[in-house]
Amino acid sequence: MVQFNQAHLDASFAALSDVTRRGVLEQLGRADASITDLADRFEMSLTGMKKHVGVLEQAGLVITEKVGRVRNCKLGVRGLQEVAAWIERYHQLWDARFCALDQIVEELKRKEKIDGRKKK
Repeated sequence: MVQFNQAHLDASFAALSDVTRRGVLEQLGRADASITDLADRFEMSLTGMKKHVGVLEQAGLVITEKVGRVRNCKLGVRGLQEVAAWIERYHQLWDARFCALDQIVEELKRKEKIDGRKKK
């Protein structure tokens, strides 16, 4: 079974809980961007965007690199992969449960149909 770092997952889900930060991830999924470009796109102050990017970076969802006076941002694939793996584990669990429920419902329908024929 895969072991997950709980503190890292907590930080990732906390970062993902904010609509602006999710928007930043969507934007960076299209293309890398500077913090200034992101602040302009989201119509917020440079300081506000730096805080959002800092939260994303601490969670490992964004990587920043300073080039001259510009701080460029890109997706932190490793952080996203860990969150996706955690979600996938529960997706598989619920998918198996729903498949089992489908089989039960189909069996009940089949029995109901047979019982309906016997009553006639």
